[in-house]
Amino acid sequence: MNTLLTRSNAVFAFTLSNLAVLTAFLVLSTLLTDYSKVVDVRINTVRKVVKNVADFSAGRERNDLGFISFDLEADFSRVFDWNTKQLFLFLTAEYQTKNNVLNQVVLWDHIMLRDQNPKLSLRDQHTKYYFWDDGNGLVGNDNVTLTLSMNVIPNAGFLPIHSVPQSLHRFTFPNVYAAKS
Repeated sequence: MNTLLTRSNAVFAFTLSNLAVLTAFLVLSTLLTDYSKVVDVRINTVRKVVKNVADFSAGRERNDLGFISFDLEADFSRVFDWNTKQLFLFLTAEYQTKNNVLNQVVLWDHIMLRDQNPKLSLRDQHTKYYFWDDGNGLVGNDNVTLTLSMNVIPNAGFLPIHSVPQSLHRFTFPNVYAAKS
């Protein structure tokens, strides 16, 4: 009745039950942690240019294309607790135009692994993605807000996205287009 297969099954089931309980405790231990409060982020300066260029995919219409570069100082060392596997960081620009009440554009992203240096020091960093506007809403726009957000990838549990409140940086695009090159 107590064969090797029966005993192996009992040990395996007991081990899986214990691992499930330990994983549940792991999830519960960091469930209510607000990681946005333990991050130190500063977006220091933003250099910006706006051009009016042809968008050939939209039937030769002319749209605004913004070029920005930024300085970013950030320390994520306190985010990496024992349940954090990696961070997905992304910088978004939010602005309002006559056509749209809310425009959001992802300009830059970065994946930070657990064994990497948790401090970022970026100087004159250019955006990874184009800053297109579907019209002429960038030139002279005075309400562009940059926000750094992070998606905490845990070993076990939920995938929360946190906006870092001290990373908000508001700027104004120039009132004239840059010279065509």
